[in-house]
Amino acid sequence: MNKDLADIEQEIHTLTEKLTGLKKEIGKVIIGQEETIEQLLITFLAGGHALLEGVPGLAKTLMIRTLAEAIDLKFKRIQFTPDLMPSDIIGTEVLEEDHSTGKKFFKFNKGPIFANIVLADEINRTPPKTQAALLEAMQEFEVTYSGKTYELDRPFFILATQNPIEQSGTFVLPEAQQDRFLLYIKIGYPNESEENAVLKSTTGTRNVRLEKVISGSDVLRLQGLVREVPISDELIAQVSKLIRATRPESTTDSYVKEWVNWGAGPRAGQAMILTAKARALIKGRLSVTPEDIKHVALPVLRHRIIVNFRAESEGITADDVTHQLLKTIL
Repeated sequence: MNKDLADIEQEIHTLTEKLTGLKKEIGKVIIGQEETIEQLLITFLAGGHALLEGVPGLAKTLMIRTLAEAIDLKFKRIQFTPDLMPSDIIGTEVLEEDHSTGKKFFKFNKGPIFANIVLADEINRTPPKTQAALLEAMQEFEVTYSGKTYELDRPFFILATQNPIEQSGTFVLPEAQQDRFLLYIKIGYPNESEENAVLKSTTGTRNVRLEKVISGSDVLRLQGLVREVPISDELIAQVSKLIRATRPESTTDSYVKEWVNWGAGPRAGQAMILTAKARALIKGRLSVTPEDIKHVALPVLRHRIIVNFRAESEGITADDVTHQLLKTIL
């Protein structure tokens, strides 16, 4: 075997073993939720950001904290509230004095956005002006203050949570900002056995210590490997067909024409291919399969397909539209 190829295969094997170790560490604290954890790892490997939605008490915040503890990266949590200001996220300039010369100068004090993993807790509780402060950071991996640009450390992830049932005092994320999230992950209730295990483990004296099993350089290398995972032209064409079929003006699907107001843009296709590649790598494969595409389709599209008012009144969601299209295209 070619030595270079053998070295690459060994590196991939080592990194995927670390991913397995990361899952085990998370499993020490989080019971069940395997699909949610896998989607978070897919987000990391694809180099994007995730929006998690679930009712209170489903361990959204704990899950992200646990993930951050098991990775050797800087972690910050921002609790979003109605009075949170953009400067509370980005940072602000303060007037300081040089004690040796007596001269005063402005110094930029970096905010919590300057971390590798940022938990934006209850992001829909803050006004649009503050939500918008995240846009540049999420897309450009940099922030601008007083005309000066500051680069963020890499890797950089924003993991945001929101509560779907409380409407009072919340601000719906604009579609443009939702599109910045690679995946929109919905967390459901645990099954009976998982819930029993949760109740048992969280009401006793159990104290878990997590080990840091993966480094920032490992994450960056994995992100590089994800982009090298091959995908056939045929699958790319199917992804393109699926994305274009979500648009009422360019599809022949009567279901989409009846229920959809706006379809997904090209960014959705990019997200679907990248996340499918990441899933293939997590599963120890070096090629993308149709199953990978199907697995990531819902979290990729549920915030990029906008159903019309009639669909909302009938209880038809973007997930229903995606399921219908997957039946006919993949």
